[in-house]
Amino acid sequence: QVQLVESGGGLVLPGGSLRLSCVASGSIFSINSMGWYRQAPGKERELVALITRGGVTNYADFVKGRFAISRDNAKNTVYLQMNSLKPEDTAVYYCKAECRRYVISNWADYWGQGTQVTVSS
Repeated sequence: QVQLVESGGGLVLPGGSLRLSCVASGSIFSINSMGWYRQAPGKERELVALITRGGVTNYADFVKGRFAISRDNAKNTVYLQMNSLKPEDTAVYYCKAECRRYVISNWADYWGQGTQVTVSS
């Protein structure tokens, strides 16, 4: 089994900051890309940011310049630093990791349970 556990969500004022963390654990041989997605009520889940094992990043246009993704490969952890938060950033944020459980396994995507981020005054 592979488990992803997010933390760091909460309620923040517009213009404020939050840092999300996601730890992958369990039977993991290797992790390739890790990323953050979000889903607001009534909307589809959308990509926020991705980072490869080598540190190459990709961001959705709506977070460029405000959010920063990073990872610690030794800890199987990915982070999302969110600055200048806006009410429209309110959503459940999900972590995803592309993992291989054994040396002969195929790559597969695993998801966390999500953490709520609410930006409101």
